[in-house]
Amino acid sequence: MSTVDGVRYETDGAVATCTFDRPDRSNAMDVPMQARYGALLRQADADPAVRAVVVTGAGRAFCPGADLGLLDTIATRPPVEDGFRDVLAAASASVPVVAAINGGCAGLGFVIACSADVRFAAAGAKFTTAFARRGLIAEYGIAKLLPELVGHGRARDLLLSGRTFTAAEALEYGLVQEVVPAGSLAERAHAYATELATHSAPRSMAVMKEQLAREPLLPLDSAAREATALMLESFGRPELAEGLAGWHERRPPRFPPFSPGR
Repeated sequence: MSTVDGVRYETDGAVATCTFDRPDRSNAMDVPMQARYGALLRQADADPAVRAVVVTGAGRAFCPGADLGLLDTIATRPPVEDGFRDVLAAASASVPVVAAINGGCAGLGFVIACSADVRFAAAGAKFTTAFARRGLIAEYGIAKLLPELVGHGRARDLLLSGRTFTAAEALEYGLVQEVVPAGSLAERAHAYATELATHSAPRSMAVMKEQLAREPLLPLDSAAREATALMLESFGRPELAEGLAGWHERRPPRFPPFSPGR
């Protein structure tokens, strides 16, 4: 599969993989690459055949952030104001997104990883928010995403210091769910994505992603009331009947496809 604007896209069954592939810049992101990533996530989200997405990097880096050449000229050529929609495409997608962090993950790449639903890291991968050490601010919503993942105290530490930390520390902080040997990362992330695509209903996962974004902001009784309404609605959906049939017949469920807006 060819690489276009620094991103490679391929599908394997119900799993799509987006790979940052800009070897001459260690996968550093420029504006076309950022736009391409967002477009591919939206393409995967709109494809009923795709039920999970893996985002990773080629070579030794995941994404070390914005191309420093871009930052050198950014004062005179500012990026598109709504470019955050591409950076946060994983968070807004209905399909679950798994980040397979194979190496250096910093700045813009760090935001992309945090916006995924689940994160696996290769042993030896390094992380940094980096923004404070470049004279920047907490970009693209990371000041909301990071505290939700690691807690407010740790988020303040990582944002204000901009220090580098390891995959083992990321696991300790709760930023990643697993650390695996580098040679096993792609296989582990794909296996997890395949499990989601095989055993979890696409509609259920899409609704849960919306719940996880909205309900933590509500009082408990309001969150419970909304969840109850969604639960009652789900009783009449075909996913429940198929989920029960798969359970009773001891086979993987054959859930119907789901696309945003349906």
